[in-house]
Amino acid sequence: MRAYLRALGYLLSLHVLGLVVTGVLRLALFVAGHHFLGDGGFSAGGAFLRGVWFDNVVACYISIVPLCLLTLAHTFGKGQRGALVFSRWWMAVLWTLVILISCANIPYFLYFFKNINAGIWNWAEYGGTTLGMLLGEKAYYPPLLAFLALAALFIWLSGKLLPRKERRRQWSEWGALVVGLPLIGLCLLGIRGRRGYNPIKVSQAYYCDDAFLNQLGISPTFNLLTSSLDNLRPENKKLRLMDDEEALGNVRKLLERGGEGGKPLAYELKPQGEAQAEKLNVVLILMESMSRSLMGRGHTPFLDSLSTRSLFFDNCYSAGLHTNHGLYATLYSFPALMFRNMMKGSDIPLYNGLPTVLKGEGYRTMFFMTHESQYDNMNAFLRTNGYEEIYSQENYPRDKVVNSFGVQDDFLFSYAINRLKSQRQPFFATLLTISNHPPYVIPQSFHPSDCEEEWQIVEYADWSLRQFFTEAERQPWYGRTVFVLLGDHGKLIGGAESEMPECLNHIPLMFFVPGKEAERRSDWALQMDVQPTLLSLLGIEAEQNNFGVDLLSTRRPCAFYTADNVIGARSEGHLFVFNPTTEQEFLYLNGALQHEADSTFNALRQHVFSMLQAAQHIVSKGETQ
Repeated sequence: MRAYLRALGYLLSLHVLGLVVTGVLRLALFVAGHHFLGDGGFSAGGAFLRGVWFDNVVACYISIVPLCLLTLAHTFGKGQRGALVFSRWWMAVLWTLVILISCANIPYFLYFFKNINAGIWNWAEYGGTTLGMLLGEKAYYPPLLAFLALAALFIWLSGKLLPRKERRRQWSEWGALVVGLPLIGLCLLGIRGRRGYNPIKVSQAYYCDDAFLNQLGISPTFNLLTSSLDNLRPENKKLRLMDDEEALGNVRKLLERGGEGGKPLAYELKPQGEAQAEKLNVVLILMESMSRSLMGRGHTPFLDSLSTRSLFFDNCYSAGLHTNHGLYATLYSFPALMFRNMMKGSDIPLYNGLPTVLKGEGYRTMFFMTHESQYDNMNAFLRTNGYEEIYSQENYPRDKVVNSFGVQDDFLFSYAINRLKSQRQPFFATLLTISNHPPYVIPQSFHPSDCEEEWQIVEYADWSLRQFFTEAERQPWYGRTVFVLLGDHGKLIGGAESEMPECLNHIPLMFFVPGKEAERRSDWALQMDVQPTLLSLLGIEAEQNNFGVDLLSTRRPCAFYTADNVIGARSEGHLFVFNPTTEQEFLYLNGALQHEADSTFNALRQHVFSMLQAAQHIVSKGETQ
């Protein structure tokens, strides 16, 4: 019996050690993200207590197997030592994975203001690129070193604490069963997390009105596993916000679409601009992580200046948090469906988007990216949906590739200019930048004014845009070109005022036509509106079957968008946030959390639920053209 008790003590020591390590990493996240704390005066103790609760759930999942194995081995008196050695390596390997996830969660959270979740699997197939991003960004080194140090410490202690082998005959210890069964029951209860009707859910971590503290208590490993398992369940692969037909009917009313010709949202776009005797060229620039909050701080002098000479939308929002969301919404006028990448898959749906419409109007369609063309399935998706020429890392000199995301912005712009020089007109060129995404690479020839790398890269991105426009002005096609600039998504800057920090989705949007009178608009705009608005500016009539509106003739009542695991909608002073997984909603009025919905919140809920449910329905039915 003593041997069994020593084995239990060993197992318990590793269990507690794991809780200590994850607690230390939670503290590290708290220190690194303390600027996210609101001014509500809430105690962080509640988050750490809930953190131990969630971490113990993970720990019980890990401990249950060696606990059962050791109990059986000592009960029947066979294989006790083997069970102990197995338990050591079982605990060491799985706790190493937990430590890895917890360390990785720190930079992930600081970048997305979200715990690591199933969305990371979208990057898994790009192992080399993702690894290059991680190893190329210096800000990721401290978490990486912490992982190596803590994992090594755990593995060493798992061997150091291992009970010595006894030189005696192994006996059956039926008392082990008497002690072990209640412990196994306690471990199962720990896995369940609570005694109530339902097992523990992420929502148990929410205890106050501070979005940072509420998320701090969630175990990153628990969040990653549960979100991944939820995705595997057939009933959770689709949003279930409301009835499909009800949603589609609501959207038709909201967008004033009749659905002619059997297409769910079909309508004829009547342009506001005059028909051109000579078609205007189009250059669309999707700027990596260009949050609206980055402008007006002295780091984007060119972009700030260009906005004063453009049709500028001050309240534009990205469809999601990732580049594939921005491309999908901007080019094809469909919303992002949570963290799903709608461009992936071997069965590629057909969309009637900007590339296909302009190609049908005689435009030469080109896409310029910095990285490999296979990333996010861009090559296949874009070629299937209207682009004739794709330029990517495969086309550039090897010595110009600076990191896992390929070439820098200034080279991309220079390359695109040289290609456009030889193009017949009219052309539609889309340029996707990357430099404002870690790992940051700033050329030695560029001399930023700020001392912080986060702002230096913004200065460089702005400088690269200036170089592009300086060279474009020398081209004969410059005066007959519409330039469209917008962020592919935003970027986390400073604190977080809610579960959906505005800066992550708030982006600039401007339409610049040389010599055309400037206008600044404060009404709501979405990436999905770029297509119909641009076609209207070009004077092109086109059949549309999507969720975009012509901002020249229509004003949206609100903005709606997603951020991985949550969806949101906002109107003047109101922000509605909903998590479909936990079925929690958060209501903010002028930045203050509300506990009762008014008519505006109800309208926002109805609006965003209808839009996303209808979009999912249309895509699933293959009615996207």
